[in-house]
Amino acid sequence: MTTTSNTSETAEQLVIEFLSRVWGPSHELSAIDELMAEDYIITSGGRTITGRLAFKEWVKNFQELLLDAITLNQDVFANATGDRVVSRWICSGKNNGIFGLSPDGSSVSFTGIAIWKIRNGRLAECWVERSAFELYQQLQKGKTPV
Repeated sequence: MTTTSNTSETAEQLVIEFLSRVWGPSHELSAIDELMAEDYIITSGGRTITGRLAFKEWVKNFQELLLDAITLNQDVFANATGDRVVSRWICSGKNNGIFGLSPDGSSVSFTGIAIWKIRNGRLAECWVERSAFELYQQLQKGKTPV
């Protein structure tokens, strides 16, 4: 196997490990310290969170609003140099007030795509697009989707 291939595979495995440990059943928030750069930046839902500690708090809060949140990787690929990784995933859980709506415990699921920048073997930056509008529609019982 070539070095480029190993670099790409290593980058892909880093993202899969992040999704499995942080967004898997164990919600292992301590993995953030191990897998993310200290100055990690994520842009998601029109908001930018800067710093590993702020990101850890954001994840904790999100997981409180979406109980039993699980994110399953559907596809992942890296560029040849392994400094960019794209993943497509499905997140599911139970509504506990997501989007400021009344917590009703209903099961919800949404899809998303994330693009990561890798630096020095750690996740350094992420841009997330999620199907939040579709999720919002699920939670608005009786509303007709547009």
